[in-house]
Amino acid sequence: MAEKESSKDGGPTAAVNGGRGDPPRGRRRWRLVAVIGAVLAVLLAIAVSSRSFLKLSISSDSCKCPMGGIFVSRDARKYSGVVEDCCCDYETVNQLNEEVLHPILQELVKTPFFRYFKVKLWCDCPFWPDDGMCRLRDCSVCECPDNEFPELFKRPSRVRSADDMVCQEGKPQAAVDRTLDSNAFSGWIEVDNPWTYDDETDNAEMTYVNLQLNPERYTGYSGPSAQRIWDAIYKENCPKYPSEELCSEQKVLYKLISGLHSSISVHIASDYLVDEATQLWGQNLELLYDRVMRYPERVRNLYFTYLFVLRAVTKAADYLEQAEYNTGNSQEDLKTQSLVRQLVFNPKIRSACPVPFDEAKLWKGEKGPELMLQIQKQFRNISAIMDCVGCEKCRLWGKLQVLGLGTALKILFSDNGNNGLNQRLQLQRNEVIALINLLNRLSESVKFVHEMGPTAEKLMKRKANAIPKKNSV
Repeated sequence: MAEKESSKDGGPTAAVNGGRGDPPRGRRRWRLVAVIGAVLAVLLAIAVSSRSFLKLSISSDSCKCPMGGIFVSRDARKYSGVVEDCCCDYETVNQLNEEVLHPILQELVKTPFFRYFKVKLWCDCPFWPDDGMCRLRDCSVCECPDNEFPELFKRPSRVRSADDMVCQEGKPQAAVDRTLDSNAFSGWIEVDNPWTYDDETDNAEMTYVNLQLNPERYTGYSGPSAQRIWDAIYKENCPKYPSEELCSEQKVLYKLISGLHSSISVHIASDYLVDEATQLWGQNLELLYDRVMRYPERVRNLYFTYLFVLRAVTKAADYLEQAEYNTGNSQEDLKTQSLVRQLVFNPKIRSACPVPFDEAKLWKGEKGPELMLQIQKQFRNISAIMDCVGCEKCRLWGKLQVLGLGTALKILFSDNGNNGLNQRLQLQRNEVIALINLLNRLSESVKFVHEMGPTAEKLMKRKANAIPKKNSV
């Protein structure tokens, strides 16, 4: 019986009977290797399919993604996993930003339509006397000639080329031109934004500013006056963060402001006056590390704010595609419209990160409407604080980016998460200009942090190791 079973199972007896049972030892070894290889191949296939399924589930329209999937390495704080409270991972954000968003946005903000921003720069601070001063002439917004701006922004009867751009930023008496017609936004609906303090639509004191000639950069604005701005924003509007008592909506407000703050710090570090005597501008990686990279939460909030604003832009895709981008230069206007379509209907964005942020999860329950009014009031207060910024150029970019953030809030919550957004949404021209320019600034910050953040950390690590240590007694 034992011999029969051995023969049937390919045992020793079968091996003796003409080689029709088990092969010799060498052949058995190769068969074992083949079996192990097949098992490994199956396991690898399962792992790959699981990973593909995970990526698909993270980027699905239902936005059922894990929250708080943050992993930070000990050495370089290299971020991976899903961006906290969002539906897209860091690797995807960096890739989309590098390949799609950043190139499109860089071209878009240079077009005549998105180049000009209407703003009221001189206004009284509603909270305290404005005693803040910056020490560089770069703090001033340049004075540009009236014939630079598109005539359709001022008067529809006469069209002039936007190629003649002259800026007198070097003049000590540089001031803002306020002689432009206030009824520039004809054809666009002027409706109040419940999220912003001043809609700035028909004020006679407002002026157009060429954003390309007034870059956001280091101005020397610092000290108690600058610190008071951020203290007022955080302490008066987000006083309890990161307390567990805060609801999701209040945490979102804090993270948006923190992300914007981080982005502004990145802009200063990336375009810094390295040598004032020779007017040499460059990067300040030590500042980047001190203000942003050494605080992982600030990096996470930067990515959160970027995805939040990107979600607003993609949600308003139909509205933005149909909007009029007329400046009187037909070739440039067609280019602008094409770039907007490439941005809002980009197939790579829609496949890799279709819902960057899920706004439908907010404002739930009976207290939802009341809570929205409360946070709208807080954000309007933040918007009003921008009038207290003592540096003119800082005030320009502060007001633009806060208006852009208020526009994103308006888009995402104008319908309170229900369908039919495009029937209800109404935007001002200035809001669209602010929104796209804000997304571009966030895109630049994410790119700079991704590319230069590790270098800044290595630099600071080398500096720390270079400091001679005191001999122990």
